[in-house]
Amino acid sequence: MTPESQNIEWKRSWRDEHLKWISGFANAQGGVLEIGKDDRGEVVGVKEVLRLLEEIPNKVQSLLGIVVDVNLKSESGREYVEIAVEPHPNPISYKGEFHYRSGSTKQVLSGVALSRFLLERYGRTWDDVPWPGVGLKDLDDRAIDRFRRSAVESERLPPEVLYESVDSLIENLGLREGAYLKRGAVLLFHPSPHKLIPAYVKIGYFRGSEVFFQDMVDGDLFTQVDRTMDLLYSKYTRALISYDGIYRVETFPVPREAMREAVINAVIHRDYASQTTIQIRVYDDRISIWNAAHLPPEWASDQRAGELPSRPHNPQIANAFFRAGMIEAWGRGIRRIVDVCREADNPTPTWTLEAGGDGLWVRFPFSDAYQAADAVARGIGAGGTIGKTVRSFGSSDQRPETTQKTSRKHPEETDTSKSLADRIVAFLRANPSASRRELVEGLEGATEGSVKYQLGKLKRLGKLRRVGPDRGGRWVVVGASDDAGDGENDRCADDGRGTGQAPPEDGQKSARNDDQQPEHYQKTTRKQPDQTVQEPENPQKWSATARKQPEPLPLPDRILVLLAQNPSASRRKIAAALDTTASTVRYQLDKLRRTGKIERLGPDKGGHWKVLDGTATECDPMPAPYSGDAE
Repeated sequence: MTPESQNIEWKRSWRDEHLKWISGFANAQGGVLEIGKDDRGEVVGVKEVLRLLEEIPNKVQSLLGIVVDVNLKSESGREYVEIAVEPHPNPISYKGEFHYRSGSTKQVLSGVALSRFLLERYGRTWDDVPWPGVGLKDLDDRAIDRFRRSAVESERLPPEVLYESVDSLIENLGLREGAYLKRGAVLLFHPSPHKLIPAYVKIGYFRGSEVFFQDMVDGDLFTQVDRTMDLLYSKYTRALISYDGIYRVETFPVPREAMREAVINAVIHRDYASQTTIQIRVYDDRISIWNAAHLPPEWASDQRAGELPSRPHNPQIANAFFRAGMIEAWGRGIRRIVDVCREADNPTPTWTLEAGGDGLWVRFPFSDAYQAADAVARGIGAGGTIGKTVRSFGSSDQRPETTQKTSRKHPEETDTSKSLADRIVAFLRANPSASRRELVEGLEGATEGSVKYQLGKLKRLGKLRRVGPDRGGRWVVVGASDDAGDGENDRCADDGRGTGQAPPEDGQKSARNDDQQPEHYQKTTRKQPDQTVQEPENPQKWSATARKQPEPLPLPDRILVLLAQNPSASRRKIAAALDTTASTVRYQLDKLRRTGKIERLGPDKGGHWKVLDGTATECDPMPAPYSGDAE
């Protein structure tokens, strides 16, 4: 016996209220209502069959406005009535109520569910509806300009769009109906859409059920994506640091490309009629994204990692993201996320629909290798090492945003018998942007005075070079060895006795170090002249190496020089060549592009940079909230 299901309902006798079930079938996928069967589907018979065969079709047509097939059936010598209902493209109501068949139950639609249902029935989507009260003058010109540039760089809009009026651009994107802007235009280009619609992203860092800290990300949707990614990878996740030869490698628990795709999908497919916003929960072993999304019923859970047709919940918003080069139009977002995670040896993410289909969870579990390394590093404490992989954060009891500021990655050699100068060089090689205070905290037995003194000596010897301002700059270690003196450690370090004198049996060495001061020199003696370190035996060689080093070009200028020589260089290659990070390069590229120093020609992948002006200048320090992903 077939049980009751999405398309079958049994009733022992006819009542006019059963028109609700007919309405529910018509509003859903259609179905059959059988009169004269009990809850087990067994025929119990029905009275006055002929009257029902005439009465039911008339009531359905007069009260619901549809036509149904009413058939007389028999089984085991007993008769019952079958009412076959086809699905209808228009909404069907019964006495002002809209009913809907879901599974083996009937629901009365109201509120957000009713609004969504009516829009679907009339061939509209939420973002396609006009929004009175917001005009072109209320839109953010900066958001529109960023969209223009990204669309042209991705070659999904012609270059003429750069000079097109805002009115024409909005019209061509289909974001206006008559005199009104559509909801999609408000979300995409209004400076504060959250004041009109509950459109923002919540991010929280959790341990168990306790939230340690959180952020709210608002602004236009393009800005929300960029700011969310910046927060996730600068504040909420911890990177494992390793080295590939001389290049620094940062390994995050979830690949950036996969996470960016998931964040964009959440923004595009969210049901903005819901009052519940996008939520991202970061744990020590996973990142979970919850979104008020609704997937088509044919998308079973075992299909979500395969090829799915592109059916965005907000097609107007999806079209704008496609034109900006941020998504593809083939429905491969989920497939791409899975492939990127597999290439990075990360576990496959999972997609789970909540009961009732009112929300979607996307979970990114961290790999066992990352969790093991992370646990070991937190167990060791700030600056612990894991073979050749070193954590850039402190203990597990510290919040990520505070540990980034207070604890640094320590060099693998922490032997305090080495001179302070050697340990400073090793520390700065691993942490070029460390401050004096961080050096004091990271080096056992060091004081701020001794660190300042040793830094001055190392700079005069040409072993260290400062790049950039005191705040925001970094140190560059000159030389291939971690030792401060490149084999001449005795020239810039004391002998461990705190006297500044060399052992008596080595007269030559004593003569070379008679001016050397102990590490706590500034506390005990007055400051000595600059010539506190013995010169090498070859004075001519010394004069060539100890003279003042020329100041290096600022990073923007070095980027311009590199791009002039290699226009197709990616951000990763630029970062490796200039000994910096890809995020820093991206920021500088955005600044140079905004000030007209460079422009991007061709697509993100396969295009190249064109240097328009060989002189870089400092420009607006605030990075653009949204820019293309040109590599």
